Amino acid sequence: MANDQHVALLNQGVAAWNAWHEVNASISPDLAGAQLRAANLTGAILNGADLREANLSGANMSGAYLRGANLTEAILRGTRLDGADLRGANLSSARLYLADLSGADLRGANLAAADLFPANLNGADLRKANLYSANLRDACLRGADLRGACLESAVLVDTDLTDADLSGCRIYGISAWGLKLEGAKQQNLVIAPDNEPKITVDNIEVAQFIYLMLSNNKIRDVIDTITSKVVLILGRFTGERKAVLDALREKLRERDYLPILFDFERPRGRDTDETITLLARMARFVVADISDAKSVLQELRAIVPDLPSVPVQSIILATQEEPGMFDFYRTRPSFLAVHRYADQEQLLADLCEKVIRPAEVKVLELRD
Repeated sequence: MANDQHVALLNQGVAAWNAWHEVNASISPDLAGAQLRAANLTGAILNGADLREANLSGANMSGAYLRGANLTEAILRGTRLDGADLRGANLSSARLYLADLSGADLRGANLAAADLFPANLNGADLRKANLYSANLRDACLRGADLRGACLESAVLVDTDLTDADLSGCRIYGISAWGLKLEGAKQQNLVIAPDNEPKITVDNIEVAQFIYLMLSNNKIRDVIDTITSKVVLILGRFTGERKAVLDALREKLRERDYLPILFDFERPRGRDTDETITLLARMARFVVADISDAKSVLQELRAIVPDLPSVPVQSIILATQEEPGMFDFYRTRPSFLAVHRYADQEQLLADLCEKVIRPAEVKVLELRD
Protein backbone atom coordinates (compact mmCIF):
# COMPACT_ATOMS: atom_id res chain seq x y z
CA MET A 1 0.00 0.00 0.00
CA ALA A 2 1.12 3.53 -0.74
CA ASN A 3 2.34 5.89 1.95
CA ASP A 4 -0.61 8.28 2.43
CA GLN A 5 1.71 11.20 3.20
CA HIS A 6 3.64 10.65 -0.01
CA VAL A 7 0.43 10.50 -2.05
CA ALA A 8 -0.93 13.65 -0.42
CA LEU A 9 2.33 15.49 -1.03
CA LEU A 10 2.41 14.46 -4.69
CA ASN A 11 -1.16 15.67 -5.12
CA GLN A 12 -0.01 19.15 -4.05
CA GLY A 13 1.80 19.47 -7.35
CA VAL A 14 5.20 18.85 -8.90
CA ALA A 15 6.81 21.97 -7.44
CA ALA A 16 5.94 20.99 -3.86
CA TRP A 17 6.95 17.38 -4.45
CA ASN A 18 10.31 18.19 -6.02
CA ALA A 19 11.09 20.66 -3.22
CA TRP A 20 10.39 17.96 -0.64
CA HIS A 21 12.49 15.48 -2.60
CA GLU A 22 15.51 17.79 -2.59
CA VAL A 23 15.47 17.78 1.20
CA ASN A 24 14.58 14.08 1.52
CA ALA A 25 16.53 12.56 -1.36
CA SER A 26 17.42 9.48 0.70
CA ILE A 27 13.74 8.51 1.11
CA SER A 28 12.34 6.21 -1.56
CA PRO A 29 8.81 7.35 -2.42
CA ASP A 30 6.18 4.71 -1.64
CA LEU A 31 3.36 5.11 -4.14
CA ALA A 32 2.49 1.44 -4.65
CA GLY A 33 -1.13 1.04 -5.72
CA ALA A 34 -1.73 4.80 -5.64
CA GLN A 35 -4.62 6.24 -7.64
CA LEU A 36 -2.99 8.94 -9.75
CA ARG A 37 -5.20 8.97 -12.83
CA ALA A 38 -4.86 12.08 -15.00
CA ALA A 39 -2.33 13.55 -12.56
CA ASN A 40 0.01 16.26 -13.82
CA LEU A 41 3.46 14.94 -12.97
CA THR A 42 5.44 16.73 -15.65
CA GLY A 43 9.09 16.81 -14.62
CA ALA A 44 8.41 15.09 -11.29
CA ILE A 45 11.45 13.56 -9.57
CA LEU A 46 10.42 9.98 -8.84
CA ASN A 47 13.74 8.19 -9.07
CA GLY A 48 13.58 4.84 -7.26
CA ALA A 49 9.89 5.30 -6.45
CA ASP A 50 7.71 2.29 -5.70
CA LEU A 51 4.84 2.61 -8.16
CA ARG A 52 3.86 -1.03 -8.34
CA GLU A 53 0.25 -1.45 -9.48
CA ALA A 54 -0.25 2.31 -9.36
CA ASN A 55 -2.99 3.66 -11.63
CA LEU A 56 -1.47 6.42 -13.75
CA SER A 57 -3.91 6.24 -16.66
CA GLY A 58 -4.03 9.50 -18.57
CA ALA A 59 -1.37 11.08 -16.35
CA ASN A 60 1.11 13.55 -17.80
CA MET A 61 4.60 12.39 -16.83
CA SER A 62 6.45 14.10 -19.65
CA GLY A 63 10.07 14.63 -18.73
CA ALA A 64 9.61 12.91 -15.37
CA TYR A 65 12.59 11.37 -13.60
CA LEU A 66 11.83 7.71 -12.98
CA ARG A 67 15.28 6.23 -12.97
CA GLY A 68 15.21 2.86 -11.19
CA ALA A 69 11.51 3.25 -10.36
CA ASN A 70 9.39 0.14 -9.87
CA LEU A 71 6.33 0.30 -12.12
CA THR A 72 5.59 -3.43 -12.14
CA GLU A 73 1.97 -4.04 -13.23
CA ALA A 74 1.31 -0.31 -13.19
CA ILE A 75 -1.64 0.93 -15.25
CA LEU A 76 -0.35 3.48 -17.74
CA ARG A 77 -3.12 3.59 -20.33
CA GLY A 78 -2.72 6.70 -22.43
CA THR A 79 -0.04 8.04 -20.06
CA ARG A 80 2.41 10.62 -21.37
CA LEU A 81 5.97 9.57 -20.66
CA ASP A 82 7.59 11.34 -23.59
CA GLY A 83 11.12 12.42 -22.76
CA ALA A 84 10.97 10.69 -19.37
CA ASP A 85 14.09 9.25 -17.74
CA LEU A 86 13.26 5.59 -17.18
CA ARG A 87 16.76 4.19 -17.11
CA GLY A 88 16.79 0.90 -15.23
CA ALA A 89 13.09 1.22 -14.37
CA ASN A 90 11.00 -1.90 -13.87
CA LEU A 91 7.94 -1.82 -16.12
CA SER A 92 7.40 -5.57 -16.24
CA SER A 93 3.77 -6.50 -16.94
CA ALA A 94 2.87 -2.82 -17.05
CA ARG A 95 -0.17 -1.86 -19.11
CA LEU A 96 0.96 0.81 -21.54
CA TYR A 97 -1.91 0.81 -24.01
CA LEU A 98 -1.66 3.97 -26.14
CA ALA A 99 1.08 5.33 -23.87
CA ASP A 100 3.44 7.96 -25.29
CA LEU A 101 7.06 7.01 -24.64
CA SER A 102 8.52 8.95 -27.55
CA GLY A 103 12.03 10.12 -26.85
CA ALA A 104 12.04 8.39 -23.46
CA ASP A 105 15.30 7.07 -22.03
CA LEU A 106 14.64 3.39 -21.34
CA ARG A 107 18.19 2.13 -21.30
CA GLY A 108 18.38 -1.07 -19.28
CA ALA A 109 14.68 -0.86 -18.40
CA ASN A 110 12.71 -4.03 -17.72
CA LEU A 111 9.64 -4.19 -19.97
CA ALA A 112 9.18 -7.96 -19.79
CA ALA A 113 5.59 -8.94 -20.59
CA ALA A 114 4.61 -5.27 -20.82
CA ASP A 115 1.59 -4.46 -22.98
CA LEU A 116 2.75 -1.80 -25.43
CA PHE A 117 -0.12 -2.14 -27.88
CA PRO A 118 -0.13 0.28 -29.67
CA ALA A 119 2.30 2.55 -27.79
CA ASN A 120 4.39 5.36 -29.24
CA LEU A 121 8.10 4.69 -28.76
CA ASN A 122 9.37 6.87 -31.57
CA GLY A 123 12.97 7.89 -30.94
CA ALA A 124 13.06 6.07 -27.60
CA ASP A 125 16.40 4.84 -26.27
CA LEU A 126 15.91 1.15 -25.49
CA ARG A 127 19.52 0.03 -25.48
CA LYS A 128 19.95 -3.12 -23.37
CA ALA A 129 16.26 -3.00 -22.42
CA ASN A 130 14.46 -6.23 -21.56
CA LEU A 131 11.38 -6.63 -23.75
CA TYR A 132 11.02 -10.37 -23.20
CA SER A 133 7.49 -11.47 -24.12
CA ALA A 134 6.37 -7.84 -24.51
CA ASN A 135 3.38 -7.07 -26.71
CA LEU A 136 4.52 -4.58 -29.35
CA ARG A 137 1.65 -5.17 -31.74
CA ASP A 138 0.99 -2.01 -33.79
CA ALA A 139 3.55 -0.14 -31.67
CA CYS A 140 5.52 2.64 -33.32
CA LEU A 141 9.29 2.57 -32.80
CA ARG A 142 10.42 4.80 -35.64
CA GLY A 143 14.03 5.79 -35.08
CA ALA A 144 14.19 3.93 -31.76
CA ASP A 145 17.56 2.66 -30.52
CA LEU A 146 17.21 -1.00 -29.54
CA ARG A 147 20.85 -2.00 -29.71
CA GLY A 148 21.49 -5.02 -27.50
CA ALA A 149 17.86 -5.19 -26.35
CA CYS A 150 16.16 -8.49 -25.54
CA LEU A 151 13.15 -9.09 -27.77
CA GLU A 152 12.90 -12.80 -27.06
CA SER A 153 9.32 -14.12 -27.32
CA ALA A 154 8.05 -10.59 -28.05
CA VAL A 155 5.05 -9.99 -30.30
CA LEU A 156 5.97 -7.74 -33.21
CA VAL A 157 2.92 -7.79 -35.46
CA ASP A 158 2.42 -4.76 -37.73
CA THR A 159 5.09 -3.00 -35.67
CA ASP A 160 6.71 0.11 -37.17
CA LEU A 161 10.50 -0.16 -36.91
CA THR A 162 11.32 2.34 -39.63
CA ASP A 163 14.87 3.68 -39.16
CA ALA A 164 15.18 1.80 -35.84
CA ASP A 165 18.51 0.29 -34.80
CA LEU A 166 18.09 -3.38 -33.87
CA SER A 167 21.77 -4.28 -33.94
CA GLY A 168 22.67 -7.06 -31.54
CA CYS A 169 19.10 -7.70 -30.36
CA ARG A 170 18.21 -11.11 -28.98
CA ILE A 171 15.18 -12.25 -30.96
CA TYR A 172 14.72 -15.94 -30.16
CA GLY A 173 11.04 -16.89 -30.16
CA ILE A 174 9.70 -13.62 -31.57
CA SER A 175 6.47 -13.42 -33.54
CA ALA A 176 7.30 -11.01 -36.35
CA TRP A 177 4.73 -10.33 -39.06
CA GLY A 178 3.92 -7.30 -41.19
CA LEU A 179 6.87 -5.27 -39.91
CA LYS A 180 7.81 -1.88 -41.33
CA LEU A 181 11.59 -1.99 -41.61
CA GLU A 182 12.56 0.67 -44.11
CA GLY A 183 15.94 2.08 -43.11
CA ALA A 184 16.20 -0.19 -40.05
CA LYS A 185 19.58 -1.58 -38.99
CA GLN A 186 19.40 -5.32 -38.36
CA GLN A 187 22.98 -6.49 -37.95
CA ASN A 188 23.98 -9.37 -35.67
CA LEU A 189 20.52 -10.42 -34.50
CA VAL A 190 20.88 -13.34 -32.10
CA ILE A 191 18.35 -16.05 -32.97
CA ALA A 192 19.34 -18.81 -30.53
CA PRO A 193 18.52 -18.96 -26.78
CA ASP A 194 21.22 -18.35 -24.18
CA ASN A 195 21.86 -22.05 -23.59
CA GLU A 196 22.72 -22.73 -27.24
CA PRO A 197 25.66 -21.68 -29.43
CA LYS A 198 25.31 -18.10 -30.60
CA ILE A 199 23.82 -17.78 -34.09
CA THR A 200 23.34 -14.36 -35.67
CA VAL A 201 21.49 -13.17 -38.78
CA ASP A 202 20.92 -9.78 -40.36
CA ASN A 203 17.19 -9.89 -41.08
CA ILE A 204 14.52 -10.07 -38.40
CA GLU A 205 11.80 -11.25 -40.78
CA VAL A 206 13.68 -14.38 -41.85
CA ALA A 207 15.16 -15.06 -38.41
CA GLN A 208 12.19 -17.15 -37.24
CA PHE A 209 12.37 -19.33 -40.33
CA ILE A 210 16.13 -19.83 -40.08
CA TYR A 211 15.98 -20.91 -36.45
CA LEU A 212 13.08 -23.27 -37.10
CA MET A 213 14.98 -24.79 -39.99
CA LEU A 214 18.04 -25.32 -37.79
CA SER A 215 16.25 -26.67 -34.74
CA ASN A 216 13.27 -28.60 -36.08
CA ASN A 217 13.73 -31.84 -38.01
CA LYS A 218 10.22 -31.66 -39.42
CA ILE A 219 10.86 -28.19 -40.81
CA ARG A 220 14.04 -29.45 -42.44
CA ASP A 221 12.05 -32.30 -43.95
CA VAL A 222 9.60 -29.76 -45.36
CA ILE A 223 12.47 -27.80 -46.91
CA ASP A 224 13.86 -30.97 -48.43
CA THR A 225 10.41 -31.80 -49.79
CA ILE A 226 10.01 -28.36 -51.31
CA THR A 227 13.38 -28.39 -53.01
CA SER A 228 13.16 -31.98 -54.29
CA LYS A 229 9.47 -32.69 -54.98
CA VAL A 230 7.57 -29.53 -55.93
CA VAL A 231 6.27 -29.40 -59.51
CA LEU A 232 4.60 -26.18 -60.61
CA ILE A 233 1.73 -26.70 -63.07
CA LEU A 234 0.68 -23.74 -65.19
CA GLY A 235 -2.45 -23.64 -67.33
CA ARG A 236 -6.05 -22.48 -67.65
CA PHE A 237 -8.67 -23.52 -65.12
CA THR A 238 -11.63 -23.59 -67.49
CA GLY A 239 -13.76 -26.50 -68.61
CA GLU A 240 -11.80 -29.24 -70.34
CA ARG A 241 -8.43 -27.66 -69.53
CA LYS A 242 -9.04 -27.85 -65.78
CA ALA A 243 -9.94 -31.53 -66.02
CA VAL A 244 -6.63 -32.20 -67.77
CA LEU A 245 -4.65 -30.25 -65.18
CA ASP A 246 -6.40 -32.02 -62.30
CA ALA A 247 -5.62 -35.40 -63.82
CA LEU A 248 -2.02 -34.36 -64.37
CA ARG A 249 -1.76 -33.28 -60.75
CA GLU A 250 -3.14 -36.61 -59.52
CA LYS A 251 -0.63 -38.59 -61.59
CA LEU A 252 2.25 -36.50 -60.24
CA ARG A 253 1.04 -37.19 -56.70
CA GLU A 254 1.08 -40.91 -57.42
CA ARG A 255 4.75 -40.55 -58.32
CA ASP A 256 5.49 -38.85 -54.98
CA TYR A 257 5.76 -35.31 -56.31
CA LEU A 258 4.20 -32.28 -54.64
CA PRO A 259 2.20 -30.60 -57.45
CA ILE A 260 1.19 -26.94 -57.17
CA LEU A 261 -1.48 -25.64 -59.53
CA PHE A 262 -1.75 -21.96 -60.35
CA ASP A 263 -5.05 -20.50 -61.58
CA PHE A 264 -4.62 -17.96 -64.40
CA GLU A 265 -8.31 -17.14 -64.68
CA ARG A 266 -8.20 -14.69 -61.77
CA PRO A 267 -7.19 -11.01 -62.12
CA ARG A 268 -3.48 -10.49 -62.65
CA GLY A 269 -1.23 -7.97 -60.96
CA ARG A 270 2.28 -7.42 -59.69
CA ASP A 271 1.65 -9.70 -56.70
CA THR A 272 0.47 -12.45 -59.04
CA ASP A 273 3.64 -12.24 -61.10
CA GLU A 274 5.81 -12.31 -57.99
CA THR A 275 3.91 -15.30 -56.61
CA ILE A 276 4.38 -17.30 -59.81
CA THR A 277 8.08 -16.50 -59.93
CA LEU A 278 8.49 -17.50 -56.28
CA LEU A 279 6.68 -20.80 -56.85
CA ALA A 280 8.87 -21.47 -59.88
CA ARG A 281 11.99 -20.86 -57.79
CA MET A 282 10.78 -23.51 -55.35
CA ALA A 283 9.97 -26.04 -58.07
CA ARG A 284 12.05 -28.98 -59.23
CA PHE A 285 10.56 -28.42 -62.66
CA VAL A 286 7.60 -26.67 -64.31
CA VAL A 287 4.90 -28.23 -66.48
CA ALA A 288 3.13 -25.63 -68.62
CA ASP A 289 -0.01 -26.52 -70.57
CA ILE A 290 -0.04 -23.87 -73.30
CA SER A 291 -3.27 -25.08 -74.91
CA ASP A 292 -5.50 -21.99 -75.21
CA ALA A 293 -3.37 -20.26 -72.57
CA LYS A 294 -1.92 -16.88 -73.52
CA SER A 295 -1.40 -16.02 -69.84
CA VAL A 296 0.96 -18.96 -69.49
CA LEU A 297 3.11 -17.60 -72.30
CA GLN A 298 3.52 -14.31 -70.45
CA GLU A 299 4.70 -16.09 -67.32
CA LEU A 300 7.11 -18.31 -69.22
CA ARG A 301 8.74 -15.18 -70.59
CA ALA A 302 9.74 -14.30 -67.02
CA ILE A 303 10.42 -17.80 -65.69
CA VAL A 304 12.56 -19.21 -68.49
CA PRO A 305 15.20 -16.44 -68.77
CA ASP A 306 15.29 -15.60 -65.05
CA LEU A 307 15.42 -19.16 -63.69
CA PRO A 308 17.92 -21.01 -65.89
CA SER A 309 18.26 -23.90 -63.42
CA VAL A 310 14.54 -24.80 -63.43
CA PRO A 311 13.50 -27.06 -66.34
CA VAL A 312 10.28 -26.12 -68.13
CA GLN A 313 8.32 -28.85 -69.92
CA SER A 314 5.55 -27.44 -72.10
CA ILE A 315 2.63 -29.53 -73.30
CA ILE A 316 0.00 -28.70 -75.94
CA LEU A 317 -2.97 -30.34 -77.63
CA ALA A 318 -1.90 -31.96 -80.88
CA THR A 319 -4.58 -30.02 -82.77
CA GLN A 320 -3.11 -26.63 -81.81
CA GLU A 321 -0.17 -24.71 -83.22
CA GLU A 322 2.78 -23.66 -81.12
CA PRO A 323 2.92 -19.89 -80.52
CA GLY A 324 5.37 -17.99 -82.69
CA MET A 325 7.16 -16.60 -79.65
CA PHE A 326 8.41 -20.08 -78.80
CA ASP A 327 11.50 -19.39 -80.89
CA PHE A 328 12.54 -17.15 -77.99
CA TYR A 329 12.38 -20.08 -75.54
CA ARG A 330 13.99 -22.78 -77.66
CA THR A 331 17.41 -21.17 -77.31
CA ARG A 332 17.28 -21.56 -73.53
CA PRO A 333 18.94 -24.66 -72.00
CA SER A 334 16.17 -25.10 -69.43
CA PHE A 335 13.38 -25.18 -72.04
CA LEU A 336 12.50 -28.70 -73.19
CA ALA A 337 10.92 -29.72 -76.48
CA VAL A 338 7.16 -29.25 -76.45
CA HIS A 339 5.21 -32.46 -75.89
CA ARG A 340 2.04 -32.88 -77.97
CA TYR A 341 -0.87 -34.99 -76.79
CA ALA A 342 -4.11 -36.01 -78.47
CA ASP A 343 -6.24 -36.15 -75.34
CA GLN A 344 -6.12 -36.54 -71.57
CA GLU A 345 -5.84 -40.32 -71.77
CA GLN A 346 -2.78 -40.16 -73.99
CA LEU A 347 -1.15 -37.45 -71.87
CA LEU A 348 -1.43 -39.58 -68.74
CA ALA A 349 -0.23 -42.70 -70.53
CA ASP A 350 2.88 -40.91 -71.81
CA LEU A 351 3.47 -38.81 -68.71
CA CYS A 352 6.42 -40.72 -67.33
CA GLU A 353 8.32 -41.14 -70.61
CA LYS A 354 7.45 -37.87 -72.35
CA VAL A 355 7.14 -35.36 -69.48
CA ILE A 356 8.67 -36.51 -66.20
CA ARG A 357 11.74 -38.34 -67.48
CA PRO A 358 12.96 -35.53 -69.79
CA ALA A 359 12.42 -33.02 -66.99
CA GLU A 360 14.38 -35.12 -64.48
CA VAL A 361 17.24 -35.62 -66.92
CA LYS A 362 17.36 -31.87 -67.46
CA VAL A 363 17.35 -31.25 -63.67
CA LEU A 364 20.52 -33.31 -63.33
CA GLU A 365 22.08 -31.72 -66.40
CA LEU A 366 21.48 -28.16 -65.20
CA ARG A 367 22.80 -28.90 -61.73
CA ASP A 368 26.09 -30.45 -62.88
